[in-house]
Amino acid sequence: MSEQKSRRGVIQIAEVANGLIDPVLAKRAGINTMLLGSWDEIAGADFADCTRPEKIAWPRRASEIAGEGGHQPGVLTVACEGARALFLTHAQGELIQRINGFFGFYAIGQLRIVQKPVSPPPKRNRTPRPLTGEPARKLETMVEGIESEELKAALRRLGTAVMSPRRR
Repeated sequence: MSEQKSRRGVIQIAEVANGLIDPVLAKRAGINTMLLGSWDEIAGADFADCTRPEKIAWPRRASEIAGEGGHQPGVLTVACEGARALFLTHAQGELIQRINGFFGFYAIGQLRIVQKPVSPPPKRNRTPRPLTGEPARKLETMVEGIESEELKAALRRLGTAVMSPRRR
């Protein structure tokens, strides 16, 4: 909380959401939102679109019960689509190294690959139709005093998206 107050009282929604979601994910699946959010970079271009981490199973430790320290790596369950699971099986050593590099310690010792559909990435919104009539004239008068052509083009795109009628 002290880190959040150091920015003059501004708190990002993502920080609040992560603070609420992380304990639930940790309890239910043993993972956090940082792993989920960074999965595309960890998995790389070959597997980012067809895989998703589901849970980490941490082993019960006899040393923990006896009061000793120590750490044993967990098993990460990864959902993978169809035949790509075979390729993931061959690349799992490299993926485990990337995951452990992300965590900064030997957190994952094994992958458990389950074949199932992975949700598709969110659809991108279509570009809005060009404005016509009064909205187009209004937008042109708003950007006519701007000298930079790049900025003017960006503001036209933004204005077109904002002023275009909404589809439902």
